[in-house]
Amino acid sequence: MSEKVNRPVRKEEKKDPKMVLLAPNVKRIKGNTAEIFIDPITRIEGHLGLKAEVDVTSRKTTNTWVFATMFRGFEVFMRGRPPEDAIAISSRVCGVCGASHANAATMATDMALGAVPTPLGVVLRNMAFVMTDLLYDHAIILNLLGGPDYSEVAVSKLTPSCWEAAKTTPAEYSAVHGYRTIADIMKDMNPITGRIWQLTVKYQRIAREAGVLIYGRHSHPATLIPGGISTDLSTAQYLFEGYAFRLTQLTAWTKFVVAVWMDLADFYNKNCNYEDEGYTYSKPILYSSGVFDDPEAYSQLGDDYKTIYEKIDEVAKKRAAPPGLYIGGELVTENITEHQRNVVELVDSSFYEEWKDKTTLFTKTDPAGNPLVGGDETLVWYHPWNKTTIPRPTDSSWSGKYSWAATVRLYWKGKLYPFEVGPIAKMYVMAHSNLKGWVEEEGAPVKHGGGKIEVTLPASRNVTDLPKGTWEEVTFTYYAPPKSTTIERVRARAFDMAVDVADAWAFVLRGLYYINSKGMTQASRPWKEPAFSLGFGQLEVPRGNVEHWIVVKNGRIANYQIHAPTTQNVGPRAPKGELARYCANEPWVTKSPEGYCLSPFEAAALHTVVSEEVEPEKWTGLDYVRAIRSFDPCIACAAHIEFVKNKKVLKSVKKLLTNACSIQ
Repeated sequence: MSEKVNRPVRKEEKKDPKMVLLAPNVKRIKGNTAEIFIDPITRIEGHLGLKAEVDVTSRKTTNTWVFATMFRGFEVFMRGRPPEDAIAISSRVCGVCGASHANAATMATDMALGAVPTPLGVVLRNMAFVMTDLLYDHAIILNLLGGPDYSEVAVSKLTPSCWEAAKTTPAEYSAVHGYRTIADIMKDMNPITGRIWQLTVKYQRIAREAGVLIYGRHSHPATLIPGGISTDLSTAQYLFEGYAFRLTQLTAWTKFVVAVWMDLADFYNKNCNYEDEGYTYSKPILYSSGVFDDPEAYSQLGDDYKTIYEKIDEVAKKRAAPPGLYIGGELVTENITEHQRNVVELVDSSFYEEWKDKTTLFTKTDPAGNPLVGGDETLVWYHPWNKTTIPRPTDSSWSGKYSWAATVRLYWKGKLYPFEVGPIAKMYVMAHSNLKGWVEEEGAPVKHGGGKIEVTLPASRNVTDLPKGTWEEVTFTYYAPPKSTTIERVRARAFDMAVDVADAWAFVLRGLYYINSKGMTQASRPWKEPAFSLGFGQLEVPRGNVEHWIVVKNGRIANYQIHAPTTQNVGPRAPKGELARYCANEPWVTKSPEGYCLSPFEAAALHTVVSEEVEPEKWTGLDYVRAIRSFDPCIACAAHIEFVKNKKVLKSVKKLLTNACSIQ
């Protein structure tokens, strides 16, 4: 059952009898400053809170803190176990995105155990994952969790001028989704009673059904293994027929969802002053690892961890969605190994102790011999292959430690940068990339480059509960925005569904080719039991890039670390203290008033302007929760713990606080 960490009450949070007339989320108004405190932020996965200080006159945020109030212990379960167990265990990190972690763990163990799937095995992995987690999860966050923030119920009450504009604004994509005005869309976005809300409940199930044909179950796949996938192919024709039938329905559904959110995003930018609302960095700092490997290329990676590691960059560049790292709006690398070896995790503002010199370094180099974190003797301790987190609960302090989430930073040219992940990063990288993925090379209707993406979705007839406009072939075009804002993060998530559906059809065709034309029946290859090896797995999942790292010694897991997308986005202020000298100082890196680098959640909150057309005493914090929900937070995935005594990591946990959806 989900539990919330008992957080000591800060002195300034104690209730004042004079505050009785304030709205629940407005803690106080002192002079020209209002303090908004939202804990918990609802309609997300896990436990998250936000504090914001707002100038009452300008309605601009002057300072903000975002904090995770739960911790978990999944990484510790891995130590001492056979490496293949990591797939099933890490899947239980979350009951929403279990397949995301299972796939990252599968890739990490592919590398560490020197085994990669056959081409058919890669196709099956792609087919399952595009359904669960991507297509099912995107629709849920867009329409069930985030959607109510843009519904008639919320908009008409809190921003009536925006609602009045919606009544008279024609919907550009009316021919596809069937709504005449933006207000009509908002009415059907109302929770529970709205048609969009109800349709989402149905179609997210259809996506999960398609994935379960291959995974065996959801949300914790039963068939993923190192070196392949154990799906029963004795009835392969039935599997592909059932999958294609559901994909046809989801193709129509995706046209509907994309059209709805393209219209809503355009409306908010043009009519509700949302062009800059909730932006993270004035010049993009974004990372996407790409997703959906080329079956032929991935299946030829090699049979030992060093060879696989040395080849993984070139294979990743052939993914259907390409990888890329942007710093200050400039592409700096397309190599996923260059990203992974320069990632560090800090606990300057988190409820953990430093582990430097308290545990043993596993490695100073990657499998290709490149130094980790630029060879920096201090920062190498903070790379995930060497990380051990020691929990240390203390009183919360806004100037000290205030979150159970650690802080992820990227070391680049002597500096530590925050960076953003998510569908906005995936779409931005794809729109600007010159890399041609294997799906595009085969003629799939996905074209990208020059700052835009064009996707043509095929006809999908007789999906009777959707407008006939969704039955026809439809082309959507995405233009990469100059920066990540609240509404552009939402638009990117919706458009990603179109890209995913187009990719899914390519997977089906390739799979049928392997089975019917090539007569393939084998999907897996046997893995090995190395005395020592390293591995990592990276891919784009619904919330952005997920990374798993593994160290294997004597056939057992010696160390395991997880960076969920939310881990990279939610971190509190860092670096501080001794490490503050590494902090990036470019003007486009968002900093707190105290001068600390901010992660995407806090950066977005700092750049939020209150749009509610009510007195400050009645503010609800609508714009803040919109900004945070646009990332689709998953706090259960973001916080992990281990226990250390005398430089040894203990394998037992006396009490585990876990999320209810992960209990089996």
